[in-house]
Amino acid sequence: MKVGLRIDVDTFRGTRRGVPELGRILARSNVRATFFFSIGPDNMGRHLRRLVRPTFFWKMMRSRAASLYGWDILIRGTLMPGPIIGKKLAPIIRAVADAGHEVGVHAWDHHAWQTRIDKMTTDAIYDHLHRSVTLLTDITGHPPTCSAAPAWKCNDRVLDSESRFPFDFNSDCRGWSIFRPVVAGRELPQPQIPVTLPTYDELIGRRGLSPAQYNDHLLSLLDPERLNVLTIHAEVEGIACAAMFERFLASAAARKVAFAPLGDILRLTPALDRARVVPAEIEGREGWVACQAALESRSDKIE
Repeated sequence: MKVGLRIDVDTFRGTRRGVPELGRILARSNVRATFFFSIGPDNMGRHLRRLVRPTFFWKMMRSRAASLYGWDILIRGTLMPGPIIGKKLAPIIRAVADAGHEVGVHAWDHHAWQTRIDKMTTDAIYDHLHRSVTLLTDITGHPPTCSAAPAWKCNDRVLDSESRFPFDFNSDCRGWSIFRPVVAGRELPQPQIPVTLPTYDELIGRRGLSPAQYNDHLLSLLDPERLNVLTIHAEVEGIACAAMFERFLASAAARKVAFAPLGDILRLTPALDRARVVPAEIEGREGWVACQAALESRSDKIE
């Protein structure tokens, strides 16, 4: 069974500390993955304003966010503009590409995208992607092959903007199969590779699930008959939960589970579905996320 392994890097701390540690873990385990980098300013501390929302406050308490992420993440960008990650930490990002991992765009400003995407125009979305692609190309020496919307915040304007870049695929949503997205009756050329498995912060503390039980529970969710795509975060599995993640890889290998970059999973998929991308809510995550939806109405008819 092959599992697509996607690593989201959201912050300066995650890039500086989590990425090198994950690189060492993956090398010891002989695993390659897809890294999606936030490349611009780290303003993630501004999410503290969301503590007034009960669902976000409960998630922060349930996941013990202060000890999990570190206080530097929780206040980054609150007192002054956050550092440009790609300019400060370019050698770390370059080393990931040099090690043979797949490298893609995650965000220019993760916080801005996550909180403003509903109001961002197509031009603003394109500019966000263009700045990310330009800097990431300068760092690695070649254009990124893929992108992934921050926090799975994707809409039709995002899909249209992504299609203007030479990405091989995008991974912007949650779902069950690799598909070509349909927007206003048009089938877009770039496949979507949805995430099918829950993340650490979505599971931990819910229904009594403890860190000691997490690996076995996550392995139990793998389905050999379906697409399996897992997202981990450099800020979590690369720092506070690094030892746990390495044990997870070892346990998976003992069960004949192999991990691969998302591009490899795409190349192993003989036929692609067609589907829409729509907002929906999922357990363990505050607010809406983009989700795969079957084509149903007459308006979904392919032109």
